[in-house]
Amino acid sequence: MFDLRPVGYVIGLMVAMLGLTMLIPMVVDMIDGNGHWPAFLESALFTFLTGGLVALSCQDGNRPGLTLHQTFVLTTGVWLALPLFGALPFILGATEARVVDAFFEAMSGLTTTGSTVFSGLETLPKGILLWRGILQWLGGIGIIVVAMVFLPELRVGGMQIFRSEGFDTFGKILPRATEISGQVSTIYVALTFLCFLVYLMVGMEPFDAVVHAFTTIATGGFANYDASFGAFTGAAEYAGASFMLLAALPFVRYVQLVNGSAQPLFKDRQILTFFATIFVLVVVVSLVLSLTETQNPEAAFRKALFNVTSLTTGTGYASADYMLWGGFLVSLFFFIGLIGGCAGSTACSIKIFRYQLLFSAIRVQILKIHTPSGIFTPRYNGRAVSEDVLNSVMVFFVFFIVTLGVLAVLLGLTGLDFVTSLSGAAAAIANIGPGLGDIIGPAGNFAPLNDTAKWLLAIGMLVGRLELLAVYAMLTPQFWRG
Repeated sequence: MFDLRPVGYVIGLMVAMLGLTMLIPMVVDMIDGNGHWPAFLESALFTFLTGGLVALSCQDGNRPGLTLHQTFVLTTGVWLALPLFGALPFILGATEARVVDAFFEAMSGLTTTGSTVFSGLETLPKGILLWRGILQWLGGIGIIVVAMVFLPELRVGGMQIFRSEGFDTFGKILPRATEISGQVSTIYVALTFLCFLVYLMVGMEPFDAVVHAFTTIATGGFANYDASFGAFTGAAEYAGASFMLLAALPFVRYVQLVNGSAQPLFKDRQILTFFATIFVLVVVVSLVLSLTETQNPEAAFRKALFNVTSLTTGTGYASADYMLWGGFLVSLFFFIGLIGGCAGSTACSIKIFRYQLLFSAIRVQILKIHTPSGIFTPRYNGRAVSEDVLNSVMVFFVFFIVTLGVLAVLLGLTGLDFVTSLSGAAAAIANIGPGLGDIIGPAGNFAPLNDTAKWLLAIGMLVGRLELLAVYAMLTPQFWRG
């Protein structure tokens, strides 16, 4: 049995810091004078003391580095512990949510999924709305660090191909995380502040600008209104789409740009393919809207740009009820949500680089069929791709499809219809946000679902956000015997 104290120490510290973060919405509610601030004070005290006690009890076992097994446990443990405590303000606060609803909302926030069980958002206290935004903002920066530090080391889903992009010295995970977090956090905060200023310039109220800047840069999608981003039109949609695109790019490229190297940002094949994909999809959707919805070209382009970008990056905002746009676009949007942004960003889903590696492997196999004596090597960004990386990517695709199918079946067994089950499973596993249909589509939410379905979807969000295999590896007996 390996030592779990280093894991407990880190999780305890992070839980304690989450407790301190709860003081921010508490102050907002106090200033607003709505009388809901005690819920945040109680939640903050309980969370901070619990996390602090866990960290103190595990302090003797703390070590400079983590083993491979400890890293797996830490990665999953953090995303289980933080939603548990992050749910407290929803239980004790104005929403008076049941445990299942509060945990669902907190998990959706920290995994930047954006699915919600709350309605009447306009009537909720500002503290609750801000807390939802803070959860997503923290989840966004957290997943960048996980994607840049932990997943490449854990060799999850082909992410090991990016090991050379970071600060490579395995066995010193925590020092690396500290070094990377410092640079990435500065860029993350700067982008958030810039997004806030732009939202102010296009007419948002200051509070709306703050919360939506948090959830835009995190590609999370929590909004302050039941109509999601439909509460804003025109320039705000262009601004939102622009910052969702920026947040979906690899943050390591921003680090390189700040350090004086702009070339990697503009020559990264993953980034070029991502923008090309967005461009083609926006053109197709714009044309269909212009022809079938009698919208003027500018409105069609704007709605297409915003909603395609939101779904592709896994943000989950909706500026219109695209369920009314016809069967072709609704079907297309289901598959758009399974694309994802770039690795090392806040974006969700499968990610562009995996499709590139998949198509590269397919191309090589076709060439080998045509020319059996030839020697062909899959390449990515000009570098040869090892068999280990390709195997990891193929396994990821298989596990993604199997997980999606199993979760959809389980949701169907709870009594949900086919469209809700399938799109709900995809929304959870790919961390997209809204599903399809009348219940969980862009005009609805997840509140009507039964409790079993909500628990299943919350688990799906966790598994999907951590790239599936990081969680599944812990379910094998060999892992714990190792």
